[in-house]
Amino acid sequence: MVSKKEVCHIAKLARIGLKDTEIEKMQKELSLILDYFKNLAEVDISKVKLISDSIFNVTREDKIKTEENIFKLIETAPQKEKEYIKVKSVF
Repeated sequence: MVSKKEVCHIAKLARIGLKDTEIEKMQKELSLILDYFKNLAEVDISKVKLISDSIFNVTREDKIKTEENIFKLIETAPQKEKEYIKVKSVF
C-alpha cells in the first residue's frame, strides 16, 4: 500500500491540498491503480506484433512548380486582377 508520506509528496508535486480523510482515500485508490499495473506487467506479450514494425514514412518526389501551374491556378480563381488572385479584405 502507498504510504501517507508518498501520497503527501505526490499531492505536493501536483499542487493539490489534501485533508487527512482525502489522504486515506488516495492511499487506497493509488494502491489499486498500482496493483492494476502490476497485473499488466504479468501479461505475456511475446507474440504481439509491434506497431512500430508496420509504420513507415510515405514520401513523394519533389516537383518544381512552374509558372504554368501558377497561371492555371490564377485562371481558375473566381476573382482575379492581372496575375493576382483577388480576395476579400482580412482586416
